[in-house]
Formats: sequence, C-alpha cells, structure tokens
Amino acid sequence: MKKTLLKFAGIGLLFVYSFFSGRYLASLFSLPSSSTETAASSEAVENWGLGFQKDGTRPTANATIDELKKYNAHYAADTNKKKIYLTFDCGYENGNTGKILDTLKTHHAKATFFVVGNFITSNPELVKRIHKEGHIVGNHTYHHPDMSKIATKEAFEKELKDVETAYKQLTGEKMTRFYRPPQGKYSISNLKMAKETGYHTFFWSLAYVDWYADKQPTKEEAFKKLLPRIHPGAIVLLHNTSSTNGSILDELLTRWEDMGYHFYSLEEFAAS
Repeated sequence: MKKTLLKFAGIGLLFVYSFFSGRYLASLFSLPSSSTETAASSEAVENWGLGFQKDGTRPTANATIDELKKYNAHYAADTNKKKIYLTFDCGYENGNTGKILDTLKTHHAKATFFVVGNFITSNPELVKRIHKEGHIVGNHTYHHPDMSKIATKEAFEKELKDVETAYKQLTGEKMTRFYRPPQGKYSISNLKMAKETGYHTFFWSLAYVDWYADKQPTKEEAFKKLLPRIHPGAIVLLHNTSSTNGSILDELLTRWEDMGYHFYSLEEFAAS
C-alpha cells in the first residue's frame, strides 16, 4: 500500500513538474499575442510588405488598392499600361543625389523625392534643384520617427508641418502634400490623420535592400530584383543614399524603357 501511494505521489509530482516547466518553456519560445500592437494602443500597426507572385505583375500587399483608396493612400496604379512612378527616400546626402538628378534629366523622367527635415536644412541647393527641375518634394516627416507610435493628431501633424515650413522658407513654395511613412510603418488611424491633414499617403510596389551605405548590393543583385519585378503601374522606391543606385540608374531606366515602360509623375497619379 505504501509503495502504491508513493508511486501515485511520484506520478503527481511528475505531472506538476511537466505542467509548469512546459508553461515556462512556452513563455520563452512563444510569440507575443500580437506582434503588431504598441504598448500604448491595441490598434494594429503594420509594416508595409509585398508578396511577389509572378514576374511582371503587381505584387500583393498588406492592403488592396481599393482598401487604401478610402484613405487617399496608394501603393500602385490600377492599370495595365506600362507606367512607372519613380520615388526616392532622402534621409541624408552622401553624394548620389546629383547623379540621380542628372540621370532623370537625361531620361526626361519626373520623380518624387520624399525628404526629412534635416535633408532640407542641410542641402538647400539640392532641394532647390529638385524643385527647379520639375520634380516633387514629398514629406517623409521631420525626424523620421515610427509614426505608428504617435497617437495624437497634433503630434502627427507637427511632424509633417515642420517639413512644410522648412520647405516654404527655402523655396517660397507650398509643399505638395504627398507623404511616405518612415520605414513603411503605419496604422489605420495614421492613414486617417494624413487624409484629414490633406495628404496622399504613398507606399510602394517595388523596392530592394539598398539603404545600407556600408553594404551596398552589386549591380547584378540590384538588377535581379528590379528588372523582373517591374510591372504596370509600379511605384518604385529607391534610396538616394545608395551608391549602387547612383551608378546603375541610367542603365536601369534604359532597360525599363526597352521593356516598353514610360515614366510618370505622382501628380498625374493623384489627379487620376
């Protein structure tokens, strides 16, 4: 009888040990209940992402064209025409923007440069040149924060309006109200705030890892992504800091042209 009780006691202790150790291990290796929630809010926060299914066709994304349209937000044009919309994100200057502008002039291509506040104040002549040559200067926020963590409309608007003010002081012109969220991080409330402030939000349908200044892709690596994945109505995101982009852009645009594509401005996109 004593042996039987001891046997059952041992089984019970083993069960308890297994239960709690299992819970402990689960706590170590399980994911949070939602990786898209901020500490301040339960609203879903998204990182813009794409899914390429077939070469030459528009990728899938976090949201459809129609879903985004409700908030004056866009990631590609809904068209079968071979249109490309070139955009550049400008966090700082390291000698490539001038080359990019030279190439755009050669190809008679108009682009949108999404700039942060520091880019305007540190590179006034470049910003003036971008404007003078007929390109759009868009808003990439003043400090490049994670905008999805900004809860109040006042703080959200300030990040945009401070860029507008710097641009107006430099050029004497009002900034075109085109906005790109830093790092592609956003929430539905962000999209609503941007729309209420009079902005169009632009994501992208084609990009590649070109932003690490000390780890630039080779020409072959860049073309492997950018040539087969181009598609009708593409909004292309490139970074002005990329030395690869500075060196390949002329050939890249030529090869896209050889594929039958033409370059259009986001102003034409927003007006359509």
